[in-house]
Amino acid sequence: MAELFEMLTECGAIKFGRFVLTSGKESSYYVDIKAASTRPRILRRIAEEMAARVDGTRVAGMELGAVPIATAVALQADLPFCILRKKPREHGTGSQIEGEVRPGETVTVVEDVATTGGSIVQSVRLLRAAGAVVNRAIVVVDREEGAAEALRAENVELVALVKRSRLMEGKA
Repeated sequence: MAELFEMLTECGAIKFGRFVLTSGKESSYYVDIKAASTRPRILRRIAEEMAARVDGTRVAGMELGAVPIATAVALQADLPFCILRKKPREHGTGSQIEGEVRPGETVTVVEDVATTGGSIVQSVRLLRAAGAVVNRAIVVVDREEGAAEALRAENVELVALVKRSRLMEGKA
């Protein structure tokens, strides 16, 4: 995974400075996976790494950042995928899940960056409410700020391709 770390660094996805995260918390670094996932060579590498770790027969990703990742992983693993909405649609079917999820089916959640794990836990709960079994979530980067613990409380394993500790080594 050293190669993936280098790719993230080279494309500018890892930035150091002062940033405000979605949570409102300040951080000395920012991981912009969209800067990486919009580049075919890097997205392909992410998909290869994640596809080798998929647990189940379907992949799922939350809008927006995880959609290209879920699509690429599904293509690489030759598995169907679904897209999870943060909120139910206000029109049409009102669904929060785009794509099929079968009761009893094991689904792997993919995500770009994990911080506290809140959005991944939301994805897990949404899929489980639809009858899916979720045992694993795979992220490109784990900021190591509580996501693994939050997912462990949900009986979900967090697998990270790159961890914060590795990012900080690269800064030095």
